[in-house]
Amino acid sequence: MNLSAQRPWITPVVMGAFLLSAVTGVLMFFHLDSGLNKTAHEWLSWAMVIGVGLHVLLNMPAFKRYLKQTTGRVVIGAFALVLALSFIPAGGSSGSEPGFAPPVRALAKAPISVLAQVAGTSTEDLKAKLQAQGLTVTSDQQSVADLVGPDLRKQIGTISKVLPAAKS
Repeated sequence: MNLSAQRPWITPVVMGAFLLSAVTGVLMFFHLDSGLNKTAHEWLSWAMVIGVGLHVLLNMPAFKRYLKQTTGRVVIGAFALVLALSFIPAGGSSGSEPGFAPPVRALAKAPISVLAQVAGTSTEDLKAKLQAQGLTVTSDQQSVADLVGPDLRKQIGTISKVLPAAKS
C-alpha cells in the first residue's frame, strides 16, 4: 500500500482522534464526563493509535531525525520513563472513583434515621423530602442507596437535595 497516497486521510484521522481523546480525557479528569464520553475515550482512542502509527510510517525519515537529536531522545526518553513509572502501584484508593466517593457511599448506605441526624433534622422531615423527590420510603431503616440504587451520581443528587447546604 502506498502510504503517501493515503496522506489526505491519515493526518485528519490523527487530528480528529486527538481532539476526541483530549476533550473526553479532560472531561474525565475533572469528573465532568457524561453520556458516552468515557466509552468514546476508551474505544475511539484506537483510531488515534492506528492513525499515529500510520502517520509515523508516513513520516519515518523525520521521526528518525528526531531520534538522532539529543533533544528528541531526551523528550521521548522522559515520556518513556513516565510510562514505565506509571505501572508502579500507587498507594491510596484503588479504582477510578474520585476520593469523595467512599464517604458519599457511606452516607448513602446509612439508614434514613441516621442520615436525618447528620442533616440535623427529624426523620419525618427527611422522609418527606425524599418522598417529594418521588421516592417511596417505607421504613426508617431504608437508605438512599436502597431508594435510588448503586449509581453514585444519583446518590449524590439525592443526598444534596435532602441535606441542608453547609454555611461557611
